[in-house]
Amino acid sequence: MTVAFLGTGLMGAPMCRNLVATGATVRAWNRSADKAQATGAAVAATPEDATRGAEACIVILSDGPACREVLFDTGAAAALAPGALLIVMASISHPEALEFAAMTTRMGLRWIDAPVSGGTPAAQAGTLSIMAGGAAADVDAARPLLDPMGRTVHIGPAGTGALTKLINQITVASTIATVAEAMILAEAGGADPGRVREALMGGFASSRILELHGQRMIARDFVPGGPARYQVKDTAAAKAVAARLGLDLPVLNLAHELFSDLIAHGGGDLDHAALLLELRRRNGLRD
Repeated sequence: MTVAFLGTGLMGAPMCRNLVATGATVRAWNRSADKAQATGAAVAATPEDATRGAEACIVILSDGPACREVLFDTGAAAALAPGALLIVMASISHPEALEFAAMTTRMGLRWIDAPVSGGTPAAQAGTLSIMAGGAAADVDAARPLLDPMGRTVHIGPAGTGALTKLINQITVASTIATVAEAMILAEAGGADPGRVREALMGGFASSRILELHGQRMIARDFVPGGPARYQVKDTAAAKAVAARLGLDLPVLNLAHELFSDLIAHGGGDLDHAALLLELRRRNGLRD
């Protein structure tokens, strides 16, 4: 099977490398060709060169509009072999996933929305959580391609993978906010935030966010694994779904406001753990 891989950025590059390491025939495209070159895949000059005649295409671009442009506006999806698997692993909105799935089906292709969670460490280790929406037979057919990247759970029909990613993102966003508040409260009250984190890791407050991002906050290490601007994209998409369903989700609304303010104050390209900085700003605290 020839696999096209579109998007070899922070997440896509290690995912592509893990697929190449299995011996799969992979043609990679990225707007910056050097990033595609570093994956070990054959480098394609254009998205269409990558997808032409391929039996599968994996896409991990920045957002839904980027996926639309590359796949449908410029013709990369149309260049795939008939019946090919189109696996979009980017974080796209639920309506976009449903729309793209319908377009894909009309083109005679098989659609899977399969966004991921775990950040760059999990992408490098091949331990991502992969949330797949699509026909069960198609997800099963895609597993040999997805298994080198992480653990795949088939959620349900097309669109449910994208919906699950939004659910993941609002959980992450609200937990980051809570952990950041905990670190600020610890410091203001005279407790060592590192010791507080260590103590909490042994109880019900333990979480991957506390483990990884709590340490990032303590070390002030905000080199982006998941940039804050992408977090806002996802919370905005989740707010739109909630509004369409007539739901009032106040914690989501607050998390979106906090991350939006972080971006407004210049933190969009920092890791989303940098929400600590916005909360410190609100409290008149300086590092």
